[in-house]
Amino acid sequence: MQFMEDYSEPLPSVFYQTPQSESIYEQRNRKRFKEVYGLSDSFSSSDETLPPPALPPKQRQLASSHSASPSSSSSSSLSCHLQQCASGPGPGETESAFSLSASNSSLNRQGSLPVPTSESANDEGGEGEYVNLYSSNQANGDVTLSNGDSSCDAEDSASEHSKDPSDREGRKQKCVDSDLTSEEVNELYLMDHDEIMSRLTLKQENDDGPDVRAGSGDILVVHATETDRKDGVLYCEAFLTTYRTFLTPEDLIKKLRYRFTRFSLSSDIVKQRASKDTFFVLVRVVDELCLVELTEDILKQLMELVFNLLCNGELTLARVLRKNILDKVQQKKLLQYTNSLKTLAARGVAARPGTLHDFRSHEIADQLTLLDAELFYKIEIPEVLLWAKEQNEEKSPNLTQFTEHFNNMSYWVRSLIIQQEKAQDREKLLLKFIKIMKHLRKLNNFNSYLAILSALDSAPIRRLEWQKQTSEGLEEYCTLIDSSSSFRAYRAALADVEPPCIPYLGLILQDLTFVHLGNPDLINGKINFSKRWQQFNILDTMRRFQQVHYDLKHNDDIVSFFNDFSDHLAEEALWELSLKIKPRNITRRKTEREERT
Repeated sequence: MQFMEDYSEPLPSVFYQTPQSESIYEQRNRKRFKEVYGLSDSFSSSDETLPPPALPPKQRQLASSHSASPSSSSSSSLSCHLQQCASGPGPGETESAFSLSASNSSLNRQGSLPVPTSESANDEGGEGEYVNLYSSNQANGDVTLSNGDSSCDAEDSASEHSKDPSDREGRKQKCVDSDLTSEEVNELYLMDHDEIMSRLTLKQENDDGPDVRAGSGDILVVHATETDRKDGVLYCEAFLTTYRTFLTPEDLIKKLRYRFTRFSLSSDIVKQRASKDTFFVLVRVVDELCLVELTEDILKQLMELVFNLLCNGELTLARVLRKNILDKVQQKKLLQYTNSLKTLAARGVAARPGTLHDFRSHEIADQLTLLDAELFYKIEIPEVLLWAKEQNEEKSPNLTQFTEHFNNMSYWVRSLIIQQEKAQDREKLLLKFIKIMKHLRKLNNFNSYLAILSALDSAPIRRLEWQKQTSEGLEEYCTLIDSSSSFRAYRAALADVEPPCIPYLGLILQDLTFVHLGNPDLINGKINFSKRWQQFNILDTMRRFQQVHYDLKHNDDIVSFFNDFSDHLAEEALWELSLKIKPRNITRRKTEREERT
């Protein structure tokens, strides 16, 4: 893309105002919080203890009989096994497959836990329903828990029947602590808001920008779990959007799991609240994992947590987390299947015969917008953030596909025009594309608009002879991408549009790169969160546009004519044809813009 070279003043932050209203994020969080806990207000200041999750009917009955006959609690024991499938993934299966099995048993805490038989992978279950984490062919097995830590396994076996919840809490916590340093444990254990804020670097009284300027990784994590505070809504969103710049998803899940496990079995109301808030953030993290981040280690961590929730009787939380995991695995399987299919052009299907003039300009603009939108909505926000830092195509597959689509479309337009033998045919085709651009502008599709404009303004096309009226008409459209003042004209136009809209991602990537290179990662040894706040503001603009979709009808004839924009010439071939049409020794009259330059 040719519009990414300008790093002049003013800074990109000038053009990105405060993100979406806090109320938008607050309403979204409340809705998600209700799905997790069944509550309507995630920011309630009430300190009431939450009721325990409802038991399935059979478990309720067994629990009643258990309370009548205490001695029956030791009649059976629970033994579970979390194993990675020994065989490799079959056709259409995900790379990582995990299964969880159990024998007939009872929980000392809340009576017997029945062995499930079968459950659809897509069945969410409901309040009070049993959460089936087991495959049907393993439901009757009798195996032991294995999580890769022999010392933890030994302690699990030794204190399996402990009646003191604090013993179980301490045993489990010791296993988790083994992966964390004492300093990490100390900060992740903090609950007092004043102490948490005292460890953060805050902005001065009259300064602009976010309240939090810097802090250690762990204290930033802890502050993000204070979801019960309305003044931290935007901070939490900024943290979840940008944490990958200083913390891997696997490490964040490990820290959140530690903090949740630390407080989950406590009878203290404050600790229970901290546990609940931490689990909510953990669910958000899993919700927003990119498919390329769904590694075996992360799946194993999450499934171990699901197992622990199940053992502690937290059936509702286990159901929520399990559904998130299954949804992600299913999405990854679907992606693998989709990638295995060849494109229309790759299968050798011939493009629809005819010319661009066979279709109306607004219909062509509609189909270009639908193709752009399909790819644009697939882009995950972390892909864009990581691209500015690493430019790794494997970590940003959807962004890479969207960028390639832009380039292919631009070269397809150049090829169509320059392959016309007659000057009047080239002129007619160029005017057709200008009309298409006009309709694209009405649709707020800046991606296809700039792809076509970059083609019409490319050197092999621009150097040819055009009528004065055509050249002047094209100049009016070029003002939108004037690079002076950091593309102020385009930014102003983008600020005025209402979704749906497809922005030009090249400028978003440029701004993110500018912020990344122009700001230090650390301030006095602490993570520079002001830098992350700028990145969040830029990405939030893109996220807002992804939330509203177009309502346009698909036209197979036009899409077939496009043929995936695969029929285009390379840059060298374009120059050869351009020079053939007009050799270098022939001068061309200058346009008004060139004369001013």
